[in-house]
This record gives sequence, structure tokens and C-alpha cells, in this order.
Amino acid sequence: MTFDQIVILAIIAITIVLFIWGPWRHDMVALASLLACVFTGLIEPEDAFTGFGHPAVVTVACVLVLSRGLQSTGAMDVLAQKVVPKKSGVTLAIGTLTALGAGMSGFMNNVGAMALLMPVATDLADRYELPPGRVLMPLSFGTILGGMTTLIGTPPNLIVSGFRASAGAGSFGMFDFTPVGLVVALVGVLFVALIGWRLVPARTQVGANTFETGTYLTEALVGEKSAAIGKSLVELVKMIGDEDAQVIGLVHNNARVSTAMPGLRVRAGDLLVIESEPESLSAVLSSLGLTLAADPANDEKEKKDKDKGDKEAKADGAEQGEDKKTAEMKTSASTLHKDVDLSTVEVPPELGRTGEAAQNVEEAGDKQRDGERRAEQRKETEEKRARDRAEVVMRELVVLPDSYLIGRTAQNLRLAGRYEINLLALSRQGRRSVKRLRSTPLMGGDALLMMGTEDSLRNFANEQRCVPLAQRDITIPNKEKAYVALIAMALAVAGAAFGLLPAAISFATCVLAYMALKVVPLRNVYESVDGSVIVLLGALISVAQVMESSGAADVVAKSMLDTVAQGNPVVALVLILVVTMTLSDFMNNAATAAVMCAIALSAADQLNVNPDSFLMAVAIGASCAFLTPVGHQNNTLILGPGGFKFGDYWPMGLPMELLVIAVSVPMLLWVWPL
Repeated sequence: MTFDQIVILAIIAITIVLFIWGPWRHDMVALASLLACVFTGLIEPEDAFTGFGHPAVVTVACVLVLSRGLQSTGAMDVLAQKVVPKKSGVTLAIGTLTALGAGMSGFMNNVGAMALLMPVATDLADRYELPPGRVLMPLSFGTILGGMTTLIGTPPNLIVSGFRASAGAGSFGMFDFTPVGLVVALVGVLFVALIGWRLVPARTQVGANTFETGTYLTEALVGEKSAAIGKSLVELVKMIGDEDAQVIGLVHNNARVSTAMPGLRVRAGDLLVIESEPESLSAVLSSLGLTLAADPANDEKEKKDKDKGDKEAKADGAEQGEDKKTAEMKTSASTLHKDVDLSTVEVPPELGRTGEAAQNVEEAGDKQRDGERRAEQRKETEEKRARDRAEVVMRELVVLPDSYLIGRTAQNLRLAGRYEINLLALSRQGRRSVKRLRSTPLMGGDALLMMGTEDSLRNFANEQRCVPLAQRDITIPNKEKAYVALIAMALAVAGAAFGLLPAAISFATCVLAYMALKVVPLRNVYESVDGSVIVLLGALISVAQVMESSGAADVVAKSMLDTVAQGNPVVALVLILVVTMTLSDFMNNAATAAVMCAIALSAADQLNVNPDSFLMAVAIGASCAFLTPVGHQNNTLILGPGGFKFGDYWPMGLPMELLVIAVSVPMLLWVWPL
């Protein structure tokens, strides 16, 4: 091997390790890999960012915007409401929902499709008294399967198409992926509906009237009259023994106290850290006389504001009462100020000179109006707070994998001050945080129990990219825009499918139409584009091209062919598919596709067979991340709501991957013969 080949293979190996290990976000790892290639001289500085102009990157960005338009108009919500049967057996309901998710994912971002259908899934789980994971995991797998059916269904397909174009064979068409992908998706959906959902571990028990996301960690304040005062932690456990809850910690003077001190007595003002099921929380609070802990900083701020308002009111009264005779004239002061020339007013002698009296009268009128205005403002504020208190609800939200909340804490988000909401509890299955609730960094897939008004919670979810778990009212905000969104999307798909325009140009034109017709508000257009995905793709496309141009891909491919395939093209095809699937289970699927495409092209060239077969194997393998919660964003998204642990995915995921291999290999050999 040459020096350049050794260096690029070392960079690729370190990149894969970092993807799997996960100390950095995937876009950071990709950018570090690109810069390592620049610093080692493998990529010229002026060519470092050429990958960001690649058609695959542009198309992915456009599809993200178009998906936002389809979501915001409500068109997909109505489709979900009409397609999913209201009265049917559980097998048909799960099968229909999974098929709908697969169908939607063929034409929009599959994370967006998953987010739209999650409330429908939770409704089904509630209706059939199923563990939520037995509906959520089939839906997640369905949306992943659907992505492999079209060119725009998932980023790996676009990357594969881009590598084909760079090899001089032209890009794949819009529906070139459909023959193999559709058959695999149909078989996968049937497996999920008939057998697969029964293999999903039942981590929670769901009653008929409540949807559970697992146990929550909640902080509750011990008030002056709480029954917990003076009790030890052991005694508290006995007091709530009949409830599905336990006390796992105590916060005293802002310091976490270990539960290894069972004899410690609870005092007024302490915070109890309680682990409980959602429906048990209310009973625990009532039995111990506890209240949900709000943000102390915000409570203190509100108290200071209230004290300040009271002091101002007292000062106003004192000033207005300084001169009794002037106060008696306050009623007529405003009229006098408006309609009478103050210089002509006859003032009683005891008030002094005319100028002084007029000034006193005018000041009295101003003070009265200021006082009345402040009083009215205070009244309106109190009325608003009263209305808000009457409308306060609790809602469960799930943190999306690309949410702005990831890595941040409730404390630095200032939830009460910015959004007028509070974080009451956090559910993170398989892991128990040892930190305070408000200082715990949030992660993708976390389930949050939030309290606030409907509007406040809705605004927070939209701004911070969270998904509500409760079933939403299905409405179309604007029918015209819904039709425009669907028609524009259909035209873009047709333009790419019939070869009238390259895919990137066709979908960029559709984005421009969305912007001009305000299907997506202009302020939200660039918010729709996941910057981390764009950086990942742009960086790794350049790195993968270096792997190809340096000959490192040839070295890896030859090693695989000599040691495993031994020159057999069919075995080599299966090997490429299996290796791609395995990598995709532990690292980003787009990154997997970028790495494996160069190896697949080299293997096909050395075997002198059709490269399209091997590229399609990479596309199928990169879209089949079913064994872990980290392989695909949709698997991460259901981690908290489904109550899953890391190892809960393989009971259904492993049979699914074996089924995909068994179905896709014959289809690849038939549709794309060697």
C-alpha cells in the first residue's frame, strides 16, 4: 500500500470508531475527517468543500424543506386520519399504520413522517391496551423501509446515485430504486403486522385510559404542612408503598443527598426526587402533601416583581395623600387640564400663588392617571394569570433527534421566563440520572412531562422541535396551501421521474414555489434544513472521493474478495450488503453509504460485473438499521416513549434484517443482473 492509502484508511477507521463510540456529534466527526484529509495533503484546500455543492446535498436540503411544507399544511395529518381504521383488529391496525408510514417516507423525510404518525401510534396503543413500544417500533421500522423505495426517500439513495454519476454512468432515476425497494418494504410490512410486533419487548403496561412512557423522575417540594416533614426516607417509602412510586433522592439546601442515609429526616423546603408512573404521581403528591417544584429562580423573580409592584402602589398612595386639599380636587383635574386655561383658574388663597396651585393641580391629575393606569395593568395581569392557571395542562413531549434541546438543561433554557411552562419530570428509559432534574442535559428520545397552557406548550414544541405524544385534533390550517403543497410536490416528483430535470433542480424549483406561495413561512425555510445532516454529507462525500482516487477502496475491496468471496460475484454482493447493514446499525446511514459506495464500485470493477447491482446493495443495506437505537434517527426517537433499552431492538430487528437479505438478494440479481 502507498502512504496515501495508509493515511486515508487510518482516517476512515478512526472516523468509524468515533461514529460508533459517539463522543462527538456525527457532523463534527465528518468535519474532523475532512480537515484531517486537508492537513495530511490528501485534499487540496481549494477543493475541501466541493462536496457541499454535490447534487445529493442540495437535494437532501430541498427535501427537508418540502417535508416541512407537507407537515405544516396538515395534508399528511388528514391522510393519516382517513387511512388508519377506527375499528379493526390489532394486526390490521398496526399493519395499516406501518404501511402508511412506509408510503409517506417514500416522498418525504422519514423522521418527519415518524413525527407526524407518533400521536396516531400512541392512540392505537391506548385503544388496544398495548405497550406503546409494540406500536412505535413497527412504525419506526416501516418508515425506514419506505425510504428505500424512491430516490428521495432517504439520503443514502441520493449518495448512491451521486457515486453512479461520478463513475460516468449517470444518476439513478426517481423510481429506479422502486422494484427492489418496494418488494422489500412490502414483505417487511407484512412481517411486522403478522409477527414482528409480537416480538417487541413489553416494557410497560398500558391501561385503557392512559398512555405511559415509563417511569418519570420528578422533583416535589415539601411544604410547611406536608406529611413528609420529620419522616425518614424509609418511612416515606412505607407511606407510598401502595403506589407505583419510590423516593430515590433528596435535595437539601440545593445539594443532592444520598439515599444511602435512610435515617435522614425530611424538612420543610426540601425537594424529594420521586420515581413514579405518570398516573401514580398525583396520588403520591396528595398522600404526602407535596407540590410540584417550579423553577426557584423564576419564583424568586415573580416574588420580587410582586413586591416591587406593591411598593409602587404604596408610594402612589402616599404621594396622593400628601396634600389633602389637592387630593380633593383630583376628580376635576383631568377635565380642567383638557378644557381650561390654567392661567385663568381662581385658586383658594390657602393654596398659595396661582402658578403653584395650577402646577399642583396638574401634577395631581398626572399622578391620578398614572396610578389608575398601574392599577388597571395590575388587574389585567392578575386576570391573565388567573385565566392561565385555569387553562394549565400537562403534556408529554418527546425530544426529536435533531432538537435544539439536546445537550441543554431546563435551568439554562429558562422555561418559565421564556415560555411560561415548567418541566415537571423526565423519562429516560434504561438510564437513571444522578443529577438534579433541572441540571440534567436533555437527549434525543427523552420524554418530558411539561406543564403550561396549550398555546405555550404548542409554541415550545414547534420552536424547540419536540413531538407531542397525545393525539392531536386533525385539521388543515389552510386548504389552499395544502393543495398547493401536494400539487407542487407531485410536479417536482414527475419532473425528476421523467427526466425533464435533474432531481436537485426539480426539487429546488419546488422549494422556490413553496417560498413564493408561502406554503412554508420564509422565517421557517432555513430552520427546516438540518445543518448537521448537510455538513455530514458535504464532508464525507469529499472524504469518500479521496478513498476512491487514492486506490484505498481497491485495496479494501480486493481484500474482501480474496478472503471471503473468493471471486464469486454473488457472495461478494451478499458480503457488501451485510457489511453495509452492520455498519449502518452503529453509525449514520449516510456516512455508511459514502464509505461503502467506493468499495462497492471497486469490487464490481475487479469482478468485471454490473456496478449497479453493488450500488443498489449499498442502498438497501444503508437503509436497514434495525438492531440498535443509534443506527437511525427514528429508532432514537422511540427510545423514551417506548420505554426501550439498547438491547430491545434486536428481537424484531434481527429477523427483519435476515428477511431483508433473503428477499433483496434475489430481487437484485433479477432486476439488476450481474
